[in-house]
Amino acid sequence: MKGGAQGWRFGMGDVQIFPGPRHRAPLKRPVWIIVLVSMVSLFLVCAYVYPPQSGTACYLFSSRGCKALSDWLPPAPAREFTDSEIASRIVIREILSAPPVKSKTSKIAFMFLTPGQLPFEKLWEKFFNGHEGKFSVYVHASNNKPVHVSRYFVNRDIRSERVIWGKISMIDAERRLLANAMQDPDNQHFVLLSDSCIPLHKFDYVYNYLLYTNVSFLDCFYDPGPHGNGRYSEHMLPEVEIKDFRKGAQWFSMKRQHAMIVLADSLYYSKFRDYCKHGMDGGKNCIADEHYLPTFFHMIDPQGIANWSVTNVDWSERKWHPKSYKAHDVTRELIKNLTSIDVSVHVTSEEKSLDVDEQPCIWNGIQRPCYLFARKFHPETLDNLLQLFSSNYTAR
Repeated sequence: MKGGAQGWRFGMGDVQIFPGPRHRAPLKRPVWIIVLVSMVSLFLVCAYVYPPQSGTACYLFSSRGCKALSDWLPPAPAREFTDSEIASRIVIREILSAPPVKSKTSKIAFMFLTPGQLPFEKLWEKFFNGHEGKFSVYVHASNNKPVHVSRYFVNRDIRSERVIWGKISMIDAERRLLANAMQDPDNQHFVLLSDSCIPLHKFDYVYNYLLYTNVSFLDCFYDPGPHGNGRYSEHMLPEVEIKDFRKGAQWFSMKRQHAMIVLADSLYYSKFRDYCKHGMDGGKNCIADEHYLPTFFHMIDPQGIANWSVTNVDWSERKWHPKSYKAHDVTRELIKNLTSIDVSVHVTSEEKSLDVDEQPCIWNGIQRPCYLFARKFHPETLDNLLQLFSSNYTAR
């Protein structure tokens, strides 16, 4: 039996077996298609997370540029706010939605932040003269109490504390000035000025420009360089993200609603007080007065600010401090040039690209001259400025 079975098995090898109908396995996608789809998906994810900086790279894939790449993917989920952020944003929302305070005589608060003497009081007296009831003056002298030579500045000093450049004490002084000026309900617009500031126009022009604007004039721009976002500290998270970090000159003018928000804020102020200072994160020198207000308003009311300051400063020398005008610099031509500028210019600290951002100065939908004031003027320029001001150096 054993042998027969074995013989039978071997015998089967001699029999010709005709193939029957085959049952095909389900078709599989070619491997190259799977690899191609995977690579395209990976590319789109990378392009969304790390968008190309070059416009040429973007247009290789879409005529609409880099933005089109992110359209392929769903938006990133919104970050969940902390309890403190929710409370803060409710207060801000209520202030912004409240109707402006009406006043019989709306005034502009001129707030002078100075270490001591105000060398241009006589010039400001000519500027204010004849417009009593339309302005208020406040002086924060951080080092020495000034001896005033103009009646408009007498008894206008507020309680002051020492201010150190680049420290949070600069922000504290600004808030102290705002708090004092806010006590007068007629003050509807608030202008921060230094001891080296001068007016570029007559009072009526400045008054109408500020009181009838629909925004606050606060400098704000994105600087990817070492003196911009390079100063950011991750200790500011989660409330302040690096994508919202902004830079700008401290010399602002703002509406009453915005002044109230600055005084009400403690959450974002505390982040800059604790983490925007010299020597943070291995030597970063963050300057609070250049970043706190620009970042704060970019986050809470970006449409409510003009993104430029009405105080002109010349940074063309690219030094730590702006150009200082001496007596020989003060001419009719200089004033004419300053009052005719209608484009704001921001130069980033990115050394490789030296990006320059130019934007027209839009006032209530109309392009107009940007600047109402200018700095830094040396005290020796006073006589020349008085002479020019007396001869009506502004046509507006």
